[in-house]
Amino acid sequence: MKKIVAFVITLVLPLAISAQSMDDLKKMATSDEAKSAMESMGGSLSGLLQDQLDLTEDQADGSIGSMLSLASQKLSAGDYDKFAGMIPGADKYLESAKSLGAVAEPLASLGDFNSALSSLGISPETIEKYVPMITEYVGKLGGDDATKLLSQLFG
Repeated sequence: MKKIVAFVITLVLPLAISAQSMDDLKKMATSDEAKSAMESMGGSLSGLLQDQLDLTEDQADGSIGSMLSLASQKLSAGDYDKFAGMIPGADKYLESAKSLGAVAEPLASLGDFNSALSSLGISPETIEKYVPMITEYVGKLGGDDATKLLSQLFG
């Protein structure tokens, strides 16, 4: 898994939009450039997962919430805030994961994360495609900062 994540990060890094600081990221999040980047990736993260991985809306929303739950445990509080800030609607996704039963308590490991996605009815084959897709999406919005945080999360 670590080799896959490293390989994906190596491929995604050149595609990442350059955000030199969180201030740049915040400015970009409200800019036409950010909107354009999101549109080129299929709009919202949930929509992208539905389209590209053939997930239902509940599966997509619950899986994003599950990822955020894992991030809340594996990243420092400051890094988690940065990461969650890169995902519009983060609180909504966390609530969705809880209401769908994917997250009863915070997820502490990749095994817990995979179990949460499985409980949503997401196949192991689809779970394998999940991390690269998330990495590309968040990497394009958050640049190097996002790539580093994802490496901590999934590495």
